[in-house]
Amino acid sequence: MELPENLEPDNPLWHFALTFWQHLPAQKACLALQNEGWSVTRILCAGWLALNGRTYTGIEDATVTEWRDRVTGSLRAIRTSVPRAQASYNALRTNLANLELEAERIELALAWRSLTAPNSEQSTMDEREKLIRINLTAAAPASGTTVDTRQFLSTLGDLLITLQQGYTQP
Repeated sequence: MELPENLEPDNPLWHFALTFWQHLPAQKACLALQNEGWSVTRILCAGWLALNGRTYTGIEDATVTEWRDRVTGSLRAIRTSVPRAQASYNALRTNLANLELEAERIELALAWRSLTAPNSEQSTMDEREKLIRINLTAAAPASGTTVDTRQFLSTLGDLLITLQQGYTQP
């Protein structure tokens, strides 16, 4: 895997992710969708683009997908395999969670590079609410959505609609 040297981990997408993650319903919905095979990075990209009036096609740069599969996903799998019930493993779980968060930050920085490319698709839609729902649907994994995931998508969509009223791009 070849990684770019000029990566920008501290970017507007990362700042949006931090702001969005402060909302408990967003956390719960994103984690529930992640357990159903969704990528939180794809959800965050879809939301950020919608708030900026841009369409999310669901097409990702191969480096983003490879990083997610090889690094972020591996760290998550290791962290979730460490027992929670035993206090003697708490420090290990905490350290793994911190590594996973940093891997997610790099994953978002890789996504940011492709989202800011000149060929990023611009939306002509005036209705942000519609764009939010279209973008979240485009973030779905190939397996599609179930009745349960639609509830979480609705929660995320409603939260993004609420956030858009006071949203200014960082």
